[in-house]
Amino acid sequence: MSLFDWFANRQKSGPISEQRQEREIADGLWTKCEACGVLTYTKDLRANHWVCNDCGHHHRIHSDERIRQLIDGDSWHPWDTYILPQDPLRFRDRKAYTDRLRDMQAKTGLTDGVQTGFGKLQGLSVGLGVMDFRCMGGSMGSVVGEKLTRLIERSTEARYPVIIVCASGGARMQEGMLSLMQMAKISGALECHRQAGLLYTPVLSHPTTGGVTASFAMLGDIIIAEPKATIGFAGRRVVEQTLREKLPDDFQTAEYLLNHGFVDIIVPRTQLKSTLAQLIRLHQPFESPLPSVLRQEISPLVSSPSQMTHS
Repeated sequence: MSLFDWFANRQKSGPISEQRQEREIADGLWTKCEACGVLTYTKDLRANHWVCNDCGHHHRIHSDERIRQLIDGDSWHPWDTYILPQDPLRFRDRKAYTDRLRDMQAKTGLTDGVQTGFGKLQGLSVGLGVMDFRCMGGSMGSVVGEKLTRLIERSTEARYPVIIVCASGGARMQEGMLSLMQMAKISGALECHRQAGLLYTPVLSHPTTGGVTASFAMLGDIIIAEPKATIGFAGRRVVEQTLREKLPDDFQTAEYLLNHGFVDIIVPRTQLKSTLAQLIRLHQPFESPLPSVLRQEISPLVSSPSQMTHS
């Protein structure tokens, strides 16, 4: 419901004061679209997965909301919520790193920039990791790397497909080399997952940049991006200064990457859950029980490892 529709309905039931209108906007009843400026009833915007009905703009959402959108009912089981970040470099810029961590944790209720766990997606078992941009720009430090690595390793053992929703500015500078090594650690776990014949699908939301783009965000079997998401490694200005040439207006957008082969498919958020379910079913065609007639007719070509021969 747009603001104009809401006012039309209100006029039928009687006038309201400007003061009341301003109060309802301030109280969060309305949300202004960052792209087109249209005010939308927040309840309706949330029901539409935080996608603007007027222009299709995808609002940035936090990890709890993303999990709610993707995972069935009460099937979510979080993993490794007790892992806390450390300050090995005793890093300080304008503020001490430990103070930044405390502020971030108080603001978000999270220990660090990713939530990981197991759940059901349209009845299908999945290992899910969701990065949260509110946590220091979704930057990847040692906790993010460790939680994602454990997610992938457990999913490999349980033979679950893995989905990671990326939203990050890259590696966390406050942890130096410890943050950079997470790129290799996560990539190594994904290689083991791939060798086990299991599906990995990253979902690139706005923004996905830096070391995240240079590692696990681009290692998927099927790479999905949300419309108009910013995806890249270095910033646009840095690239322009390095190449000494003007870049296209749509450079580092999901659409640009799709046209150049870096992304496989762009999926609106309202269709993301059903698309992921379709991909998982295509990759695991026999996950659902077969009819009894088919089960009787199908027999394995190799029933034990001893029957396997090597050429």
